[in-house]
Amino acid sequence: MSNQSIQTVSTSNDKVKLILAILLAVAGVVAFYVLRDQSKYVRIGSLLGGVTLAMVFVLLSQMGRDLISFSREAVREAKKVVWPTRKEAGQMTAVVFGFVVVMAIFLWGADKILEYVLLDVILGLKK
Repeated sequence: MSNQSIQTVSTSNDKVKLILAILLAVAGVVAFYVLRDQSKYVRIGSLLGGVTLAMVFVLLSQMGRDLISFSREAVREAKKVVWPTRKEAGQMTAVVFGFVVVMAIFLWGADKILEYVLLDVILGLKK
């Protein structure tokens, strides 16, 4: 594990890109509702266009580049995982179900014992 400190410096250029991205996304949504008399393809196109342009501006900012870098690292790490075989996964699932059944029976039994002790022995109420 690295002990390097990470400093995040947000330039005004990045802030402008993010504000513009938000405005584009909002403009796409507003255009979708303002153009209600147009065909659905024009409305959906305006919505998708606004959101797509917003995503482009976000990805061009430092935050977007960091997101892309994180995604690549996540995929690289996921490739290192040793996944269980179908047989192993089935066996683990059976063990979990078995444990759930045992715990359900145990909790039911504990509940019934406590019910008997509290209602019949301590309070003297009989059903």
